[in-house]
Amino acid sequence: MSEPALLRVARGEWGPLLRAVRCALSAKRLRAIPMTLTAVCLTLAFQVVQNQSWGYRTVQNIGSVQADEHLWLALLRTPLSLFVPALDLPVWGALAQVLIVFGIAEICVGRWQLPAVAYLATLAGTMYARIGIWIGPDSPLGLSDADAYVVDTGPSAAVVGLAVFVCWRYRAWLTCAAVVVAMVVEVVFIKNNLAGKEHVAAVLAVLVVCAVREAVGRPAGAAAGRRVSGSERLR
Repeated sequence: MSEPALLRVARGEWGPLLRAVRCALSAKRLRAIPMTLTAVCLTLAFQVVQNQSWGYRTVQNIGSVQADEHLWLALLRTPLSLFVPALDLPVWGALAQVLIVFGIAEICVGRWQLPAVAYLATLAGTMYARIGIWIGPDSPLGLSDADAYVVDTGPSAAVVGLAVFVCWRYRAWLTCAAVVVAMVVEVVFIKNNLAGKEHVAAVLAVLVVCAVREAVGRPAGAAAGRRVSGSERLR
């Protein structure tokens, strides 16, 4: 009996990635994702501290980014801003995003590329905020002056960037396209705000990196043996 077409597509799309994750977790369990667990704990710690009367200002001083601040200060705070949950969103959503997407990325692309891609995506969003305000609200690519005072924190830009990078690495083109389309739809039809446009900026930045690596001949995942590179490091 032939395999259903949808199942065959799903197996080709996610099979290599799921095998890599399963092998890594079977071999080392949670020891396979120490960086992810650290990120989850750090995010939870920031959430607890920033909700205390004595800790809110401290968290803002070390991890809050706003476009009206000096660039050097924003760049200094950007790495930690990734782990500061947005105050207007449930923290459990941020924790789930970090655990699942960071965990898959740590296994599938390695512990060196995980922070590099996450920071690139977050930095792309941070820099876009300044560029968008400079462009102004008259352009679809611009932002209003009020966005300069929006507190810009959270892991969402890093999450979508890592999702795109992992999809490229494992040749999951349909999933990659779905993530890109979802970010565009978010801006056009759902949330035409700073956060939504930063997600698009993060996706574009990671796509540029993927395109460059393709151009220089480093597809890193085209062959089945390299698709499980994350788990190979655990052997």
